[in-house]
Amino acid sequence: MKQKYMLAAILALFAPLLFCNIESTTAQEGIMVEKLSSLNRYRIIKTVYFAGGCFWGVEEYFSRIAGVVDTVSGYANGKTDNPSYEDVCYHNTGHAEAVKIDYDETLVSLPELLIHLFRIIDPTSINQQGNDRGVQYRTGVYYTDQQQYEITRRFLAERQQEYKRPLAVELEPINQFFAAEEYHQDYLQKNPTGYCHIDLSLAAKPLIDPAQYRKPDDTTLKKNLTDLQYKVTQQSATERPFSHEYAENKERGIYVDIVTGEPLFVSTDKFDSGCGWPSFSKPITADSARYFNDNSLGTHRIEVRSRAGDSHLGHVFADGPKEKGGLRYCINGAALKFIPLSAMEQEGYKEYIDLVEPQ
Repeated sequence: MKQKYMLAAILALFAPLLFCNIESTTAQEGIMVEKLSSLNRYRIIKTVYFAGGCFWGVEEYFSRIAGVVDTVSGYANGKTDNPSYEDVCYHNTGHAEAVKIDYDETLVSLPELLIHLFRIIDPTSINQQGNDRGVQYRTGVYYTDQQQYEITRRFLAERQQEYKRPLAVELEPINQFFAAEEYHQDYLQKNPTGYCHIDLSLAAKPLIDPAQYRKPDDTTLKKNLTDLQYKVTQQSATERPFSHEYAENKERGIYVDIVTGEPLFVSTDKFDSGCGWPSFSKPITADSARYFNDNSLGTHRIEVRSRAGDSHLGHVFADGPKEKGGLRYCINGAALKFIPLSAMEQEGYKEYIDLVEPQ
């Protein structure tokens, strides 16, 4: 595999790398996450179970999240087998209304899903969400492996610092789960005006708000950026392979757009591809990059650009590590600024610490 990357790098040396301007691709925008996933030869499907009150709204919310491949409403971690809805409501079975979530880890991470969960619950409320009261409406994360437990434990510990009251979110292994009756499945798709205790529009709200990261005017960019940074981000140039320190950087933290500061990639997803450019298996969140057809250099590629600043970053290829999903985001170091984990809070990136997996 490394020989293949090295060969590509050597061939690239003979291309007009430093000033390789890509043809305009504005009219070809639209390869976004769903279509991009067709490049991904190795989907990694994980399962987690969330309880967040009435499962009608929770199921509908997570079905709208890019990277979630299936959702099922049901009853989790109670005292009896195969309960009915009436049993759970009136016969003290101890089950939680929960949603089984199958997600493609190469497109959306568990920390992202946890952030979404906290958008739609009151994590300090005991046995109540919205107007619904009872033990079946408790909140919880029910994990299927030790890694999910560790990620969620750290996430909850970090979030506890934001609340004066103790969190009431259960963290337990999934001991039992029974799918609810068919009329409960996809309930709000069947009944669009049905009861829902959460704001479903939040599912479409990006986890990283691009409005916070404004692109400066061109005069300011030329003043603040180096010549190479400007040519890469604004003119779609490509830096020479093995020329940027980030290609070898192994420190934990996040990589942001050099133009706007918008978070783009996480060290957790960085790997050594041997190609000479910083390589990542996926962006920091599923919606934080934009994709365009690029037919320059006599071949078809998919260009990656930042969302808020429209900076040219690099390209994405389907020759990455199988265990990371098979994608390789080949990114110019000149388009990035690295924020080490130890400096993330000071630099204004505290809310993204959850996405940086500790070693």
